[in-house]
Amino acid sequence: MAPLDRKLSAFNDIALLIGRILIAALFVVAAYNKFKGLGGTTTYFTKLGVPAPSAVAPLVATFELAAGALLIAGFKTRYVALVVAGFVIIAALLAHTNFADGNQLNHFLKNLAIAGGALALFVAGPGRYSVDARR
Repeated sequence: MAPLDRKLSAFNDIALLIGRILIAALFVVAAYNKFKGLGGTTTYFTKLGVPAPSAVAPLVATFELAAGALLIAGFKTRYVALVVAGFVIIAALLAHTNFADGNQLNHFLKNLAIAGGALALFVAGPGRYSVDARR
């Protein structure tokens, strides 16, 4: 390992913690907004053609809250990260495929970037500052 790589590797665990928190923040805030405006979320899901939107909306909000909390804690991180990657890809394909609209294209690409970050967490693991590391 090169000297610079050795010096930078000291920051790996901190970078993994920050990465988990940043990804999780998106899910926790999204869950809060869905719960706060559950009627609007249900209406939006209906517009997207989601089956049983009145049941799916609170389930999605609950998933987002749980995924965010688990990522912050670093509990079962690899599994959660893999599920999160699949979730955001499905969300992108369901809700953000009008590529003629630049905003929708940006949301689609954002979701793919989140999936990329989640896959990196899947490969790297949660780092030392996590529940997983203490087990």
